[in-house]
Amino acid sequence: MINITKSQPAPLCLSTEKEKANGDYKCGEVLKRITKDFHNKCYICEEKEISTINVEHFKPHKGDKELKFDWNNLFLSCGHCNNIKLEKYDDILDCTDNEIVILDLLKFEIKPFPKEKAQITALNTDKQVVLTSQLLNEVYNGTTVLKTIEGLNIRNKLIKEIIEFQRILHYYYDEPGLSDEEKFELRNKLKHKLRPDAPFTAFKYWVIKNNDELATEFKDLINC
Repeated sequence: MINITKSQPAPLCLSTEKEKANGDYKCGEVLKRITKDFHNKCYICEEKEISTINVEHFKPHKGDKELKFDWNNLFLSCGHCNNIKLEKYDDILDCTDNEIVILDLLKFEIKPFPKEKAQITALNTDKQVVLTSQLLNEVYNGTTVLKTIEGLNIRNKLIKEIIEFQRILHYYYDEPGLSDEEKFELRNKLKHKLRPDAPFTAFKYWVIKNNDELATEFKDLINC
């Protein structure tokens, strides 16, 4: 989970659909806009190019038409994450709130080995921060048998991404005789891997943040 900027204003069709008896909040430009805004990633697990696309209500609408058709309440998620979140986690951190920085509130870690579990740690005791960490740990590590298998599938993709990210880091530091131009190219590769539209950005951010030397060397990449 990382911060996301939601485009404005809301798609015009939402106000029209809200007036209908059985209006569709996935109308018109909603799906296209929401996919672009969230970088074609689930806002919870950060899996990219998800096959089970859900337009999720961040706050459960429970029949409230204002919430049901509120553009700012519509988030892109995968079916796995949405099914775990449901109404159990209705007071988590809002990644579209520019008053908070998600990666300053949550620590994301996973060892790059098969079958490793992810660990998301709340960095303070605020209720929303703690609830968000609990949700994320369930998302990545599973709850039921089915969700555990789905979580493992996501972690397998995550681990591959971390291994590739670390491969670039090792090459940057361990390959002898790299020219300034070659190091610049490697930095650009790392920057690309840390972009908001890359998969599992939060975990790669914390690979850098967790290491004092890396955090110093690449501070421009994690503070931009």
